[in-house]
Amino acid sequence: MTLCAGTFAAAQPGVMKEIVPGVWFRESGGGCNNVVIEMNDHLVVVDANYPGLALDLVRDIQGKFTKPIKLVIDTHHHPDHLYGNLVFTRLGATTIGHVGVLEELKRYEPEMWRNVSKARKDVAAVDQPGPQPPQQTYSQSPHVISDGDRRIELWHFTFGHTRGGTFVYLPKEKILCTGDAVVNGPFSDPKHAYMAGWPKEIRAAQSLDVEIVLPLHGPPGDRDLLASQIEFFETLYTTVEAAVKAGKTREEVFTMKDGRAVATTIQLPKHLMEKYVFDSPKLPWQISRFPTQVMCTYEEIAQGKPWGEIVGRKPPE
Repeated sequence: MTLCAGTFAAAQPGVMKEIVPGVWFRESGGGCNNVVIEMNDHLVVVDANYPGLALDLVRDIQGKFTKPIKLVIDTHHHPDHLYGNLVFTRLGATTIGHVGVLEELKRYEPEMWRNVSKARKDVAAVDQPGPQPPQQTYSQSPHVISDGDRRIELWHFTFGHTRGGTFVYLPKEKILCTGDAVVNGPFSDPKHAYMAGWPKEIRAAQSLDVEIVLPLHGPPGDRDLLASQIEFFETLYTTVEAAVKAGKTREEVFTMKDGRAVATTIQLPKHLMEKYVFDSPKLPWQISRFPTQVMCTYEEIAQGKPWGEIVGRKPPE
C-alpha cells in the first residue's frame, strides 16, 4: 500500500486530508476528529461529534462529495463523539455502535447532556431531553460492513476506555480508527474508564494488521501509537499502585479542588510526560487531565473495582 505524501504531517483543524484513496481524516478544533470513508455509492462517517461541529462536517462533506452519508459509527458514548447523532439521522443516515454504548448512556444520561448543555450552546439548541442513542447496535466482533469493494470491520475488545468502545478497522488499507482508546497526545479522558483494563483493550487491538492509526484526538500516526499508549497506561498504573502499597494517602498523591483533581505528586518517565501530559497548550482541562488519570487509578486500586463502576450508576433493568 502506498501512503499519500505527508500522511503523518500535522493536520489543520477543519481540513479534510486524504490518508489513502477514499479515506479522509478531518481534525476538529474543539471536538473529536472525524474519518470519512468512501464506499461505492455512499459515505461512512466515524463519530458524530458535537452538534455544531457535526453541521460543520456535513457542510465540508457536501462541498467535496456528491455521495450521501449513509452510516455514522459511534465509537463510544462521550458527548464529543455522539451528541451530533441527530444532525446525521435528520439527513437520512443510520447510526451504529456497540451495545455497550446503550448501557453507558443509561448510566450517565440525561445528567451529562444537561451539564454539557449549560456549557455548549450547540447542545442546548438541539432542544432534546438527552442524546440520541445509536439506532443500530452490534455485539459480536468483528461486525462487518462491506459493499463488495471496501470492507470495514467494527471491533469491540473489552472494558477499557469505556464499556462500549469500537475500533474501526479497514483490513485492506491496514487502517485503524481508535476512537479515544488510543489518542496522540494528552487527550485520554478517564471519566468512565477501567484503568487496569485500558491497556488490555489496546493490546487486543494490536492483533490486527495495522500500519496507520487514526486517533480521534491528535494527529494520525502509525501502529507505534498503540505500544506507546499501552506503555503510558501500564506505567501510570504500576506507579500509582506502588504509592498505594507504600501507604500514600489520597492527599499525598493528588489534590482536589472544586470537585476535580488539579495536581499530583506522581511523575512518570520524561518521554511519557512529554507526550501524554505536557505536549499541548495548557488549557484548563489539559492541566487537570493527568491528575484526574492519577485520581481514577488511585481510587480503582484502593476500592478494588473499575473507576467506571465507582462513578457510574447501575443501568435500570
